[in-house]
Amino acid sequence: MSYPEKRRSNAWFLLPVFFGIIGGVGAYFILRKDDPHKAKNCLYLGIILMIVGIIFNVLIGTTIPGIESGTNVNI
Repeated sequence: MSYPEKRRSNAWFLLPVFFGIIGGVGAYFILRKDDPHKAKNCLYLGIILMIVGIIFNVLIGTTIPGIESGTNVNI
């Protein structure tokens, strides 16, 4: 079934910016019938921001001094 394409607001791109992949998937399912091009772009933006966040966390985590494997905690 073909749906008529409606132009949606660019504010939908804020959903993946603030909520990452979850916001991208949510925006995709909301926009997929009205504006499929914007829906795919929101999904891609959520995936890209998730990957950038993971890389950023790995880089920051490896540069923190004082984190040692022996924390002297007995369980």
